Amino acid sequence: MKSVFSSFNNKIENTKIVNLIEKFDAIDGGEGDRNIIKIVNVNGVNLNIKAFKTPNLINKIVYNFFRKSKAQRSFEYAIKLTKMGVGTPTPIAYFEYKSALAFGKSYYISEQQDCDITYRTLTKDFNYPDYDNVLRAFTRFTFSLHEKGIHFLDHSPGNTLIKKNAGSYDFYLVDLNRMNFETLDFETRIKNFSRLTIHKSMVEVMSDEYAKCTNGDYNKIFNLMWKETEDFQEKFHRKKRLKKKWLFWKN
Repeated sequence: MKSVFSSFNNKIENTKIVNLIEKFDAIDGGEGDRNIIKIVNVNGVNLNIKAFKTPNLINKIVYNFFRKSKAQRSFEYAIKLTKMGVGTPTPIAYFEYKSALAFGKSYYISEQQDCDITYRTLTKDFNYPDYDNVLRAFTRFTFSLHEKGIHFLDHSPGNTLIKKNAGSYDFYLVDLNRMNFETLDFETRIKNFSRLTIHKSMVEVMSDEYAKCTNGDYNKIFNLMWKETEDFQEKFHRKKRLKKKWLFWKN
């Protein structure tokens, strides 16, 4: 088993963390289908342990020889984001089980981050207190990511935690394994909003706030953001239809 620990961890002995991973399957609870998350309290600290699904045969080889695992990428990106001043749960460690020929299970551990809501709440509760300000603050947060050259590929409703803080809002990114650090052009920036909502009213607000952030043209931003949103939804539903047909013929 390979284990790597973060310098941010000064609260829990490494041996206790190793013990948690070795006994992970025996720990009660757990959320998720493909990847399992369990929250465990150690020394008064809640740890978020994410066990990634054992990869398929091809990815067992890919992760063993050619590409960093999801756990390693999550860990390294969390450290990089933290150093860049971007909110994300404090990274603690990652673990990998691998043989000489193939990759097995992997785990990423971070401190559990308390929050009030995720972005998903905004897509469902339009009466949430201070709704417009939260959505606009989220848009400014996304703009700040783009300005820092952070392309969060899984910028979707469940992957930003939101916490109210003395009249303002703090944002924390989770599910970090798909991320690029690069200069983002206009089209890439706007497309980065495409997975967030199906609601035109939200796209209007985000387009307005992003236009203010960039001194850009609202109509240009809105037209592209709404087009990218519709395109993503079409691809998403087409994929679901194809999967449903495949399962029908398979059974």
